[in-house]
Amino acid sequence: MILFPNAKINIGLNIVSKRPDGYHNLESIFYPLAIKDALEVIEADELKFSSSGINIPGNAEDNLCLKAYHLLKKDFIELPPVSIHLHKHIPIGAGLGGGSSDASYFIRLLNQKFGLGMENSQMESYASKIGSDCAFFIQNKPAYAIEKGDQLSPLDLDLSNYFFVLVMPDVQVSTAEAYQGVRASPVSAPLTELIKLPIEDWKLHVKNDFEPSVFSKYPAIARIKAELYGAGALYASMSGSGSSVYGIFKEALKLPQLEKENKVYYVID
Repeated sequence: MILFPNAKINIGLNIVSKRPDGYHNLESIFYPLAIKDALEVIEADELKFSSSGINIPGNAEDNLCLKAYHLLKKDFIELPPVSIHLHKHIPIGAGLGGGSSDASYFIRLLNQKFGLGMENSQMESYASKIGSDCAFFIQNKPAYAIEKGDQLSPLDLDLSNYFFVLVMPDVQVSTAEAYQGVRASPVSAPLTELIKLPIEDWKLHVKNDFEPSVFSKYPAIARIKAELYGAGALYASMSGSGSSVYGIFKEALKLPQLEKENKVYYVID
C-alpha cells in the first residue's frame, strides 16, 4: 500500500510566549503544499525500514515512521511486522514538516491497511506524541495552530487559484539555532483576522518571527525573499524556522536566476 505524504508551509509564525516546560507558545497557520514523498508499506517477517531519494541524516532506527510503529504496537498488539520504504522528495531541514508528514501518513496507512478502526481524533492523539506539528497531517487541511503548534482549529482558507514557488537554498538552519534569536511577544491581531485581508496586503501584516535573526545570519535567505517579491510575488515568507522560502503568485512562471544556486519547486495548489 502506498500513500504520498505532502509538505506544509507556515503562513505567519508568531512566537507568543515562553512556556514553563521550556518550549514556546506560537501562533501560525499551517497550509498543505503539494510537494510529496512516497511511503510504501507491505507485511513482512520482521520490521524493516529503507529509504531512497534525498539522503535522510541520522540512524534509520530513529526515523519517525518507526517511532510511530512502536507507539501503535503498544496498543494494537495484533499489528504485524512491516517493511517500510520511504522515497524522500520533501526537502529536509526546510521548515516544511516533511518528517512529521511521513509519520502521520504512516499512522493513517496502518489504520487503513490493517483495519485498526481509529477515528481522526485518535490518530491525531498518537501523532501529537511524535511531534508538535504531526497531528496536522492527519486531516491535512488548512488549520490555525496555537500553543506548541499542536492545538489546531479548522480554517477556511483556499489558495487553489494561486501558484507557489518554493526555494530551498544550500543552507541548513537548525530549529534550536533559530529559537535562540527570537523574542516572544503577544500578537496585536490574530492571524485568523489578518488572512482575511487581500493577499497583496499580507506582506505588511503577516510576519514570521524567525526571519529577522535568520536573515541577519544567512543573508542568502533574505535575498531569496527579496527576489521572489521582485519577480511579482503577492506574498513571500520563510516557512517555519527555515531555510526554505516560498512565494505566492497569481500565475505560473519560471525563475531561472533562482535555480542557479538553489533548488526550486513550482507548485500548483
